[in-house]
Amino acid sequence: MKKTEKAVKNLCSALKKDKDYYYSWQANIAMAFKDEHYRQKSKKSYMNQEDIHNVANEAAKNFLNLLIK
Repeated sequence: MKKTEKAVKNLCSALKKDKDYYYSWQANIAMAFKDEHYRQKSKKSYMNQEDIHNVANEAAKNFLNLLIK
């Protein structure tokens, strides 16, 4: 098994086993999404803070769930 493959498997295993570790990844991915949204948004955004927060967290969970499948 290659080094990277082993590292990804270990990461996925840790994310599956530890809810707090999973949440820390989710929060960091979501904040990266939010930060980028604010960098790119036009002067009028169709989403409020709560909408952006919810979309960011759903996107982070989707990413993590795809990663650990």
